[in-house]
Amino acid sequence: MPKSRSQKSEAVAELTDALKGAKSAAFADYQGMSVQSITALRKKMHTDGVRYLVAKKTLLTRAAKDAGFQIDFKSFPGMIGLAVATQDEMAPSKLIGEAGKSLSIKLVGGIFEGNIVDQAYIVQLSKLPSKSQLLTQLLYVLNGPMSGFARLLNAYGEQKNAGTPAPAPVVEAAPAPTAEAPKAEEAAAPAPETTVAEAPAQETPASTDAPVA
Repeated sequence: MPKSRSQKSEAVAELTDALKGAKSAAFADYQGMSVQSITALRKKMHTDGVRYLVAKKTLLTRAAKDAGFQIDFKSFPGMIGLAVATQDEMAPSKLIGEAGKSLSIKLVGGIFEGNIVDQAYIVQLSKLPSKSQLLTQLLYVLNGPMSGFARLLNAYGEQKNAGTPAPAPVVEAAPAPTAEAPKAEEAAAPAPETTVAEAPAQETPASTDAPVA
């Protein structure tokens, strides 16, 4: 049953608000999918913070223009669905790319970081790690040395609580002072002379010849 003018206006307004508030968007050709498959995919996307909207190409084109994007959805093949991210900007492309491995759905274009991107770009995005995966890898790298440091602190705390004294720091003893050998000049210096006072010479009394009487 065709939509009335008011219904079309409401649909365009909803699509416009979704595009304006989205961190990114992925356009998918879902032709050949059953209603049950689309419903299950929509629930899966909702769990991961992604809205999946389906509308006619004319309405999608009007909504994109109102949101500030010049996109002609009539240029895309098949039936177009719009997946918009409200949390992780990598999620729409990754979810559709994963679903395309078993369902009749494929990426045909999108919007990323405020720019319109083509099919090759959005497909390449679908193969990159998601934001949550990147954060997990970063935490794993950061937790490596931190966990080792934490174990060291725990071991030290347990040792301290058990009353085991921590090993005293090793202090190297200073070398004992070594007496310097006397210099060669000092060793060869002659002993001081001892002055001996000479005794005065004894005067021999002059011989007096007594006269002979």
